[in-house]
Amino acid sequence: MFTALLPPEPAVEDLEEFLAPRQEVEPGFRWTLAEHWHVTLGFMPAVADRNLDDLIERLQRAGARRTPFRVSIAGGGALPNPARARILYAGLDVDPGEELHRLATGARAAATKSGTEVDGARFHAHLTLARTGRPVEATRWIRVLDAYRGPAWTATEFALIRSYLGEGPRRRPRYETVATFPLGRGQPADPAPDSGQRGHAQPRPR
Repeated sequence: MFTALLPPEPAVEDLEEFLAPRQEVEPGFRWTLAEHWHVTLGFMPAVADRNLDDLIERLQRAGARRTPFRVSIAGGGALPNPARARILYAGLDVDPGEELHRLATGARAAATKSGTEVDGARFHAHLTLARTGRPVEATRWIRVLDAYRGPAWTATEFALIRSYLGEGPRRRPRYETVATFPLGRGQPADPAPDSGQRGHAQPRPR
């Protein structure tokens, strides 16, 4: 499972339109599905059933401590570096900038306190766009992404997502939104009404 910030449909569609004519010239890239785009706040390799209710309650409290913030998808980069890239990603412009990092810290702390292991990798706000089977030189792509800025939106919630490896189309992961959590002192957590719709994307567990 993982916690994630999910971009709204207008932001997804704008980025998808920008990338579409360019994706055809990179047959070696494995492009992620637009409906799977998300910003991972914290990744949990396994969540025990006995911990799930406590995890949801703690994530709700973590969201209540934060406030909504403005976000736009802008720029991009490559991991581990542009010269030997294996992952191509889009970046984020956040205002106020520290609020997203605080949300990620709170979401990870909520998982740990519920007895759930969290991937210890440092939080890096991004949306994974493509992966490669071998390292590639990605400087040209970074220049393309640096010219992109999508429509801004106000982030008012984040989600807990369950991932099923290999159960999606072409053996991709299938994502199921378990619950969404408002930012600020608002409504209680919303259980996802439908595991197959993006209403808030559908991601994957490992």
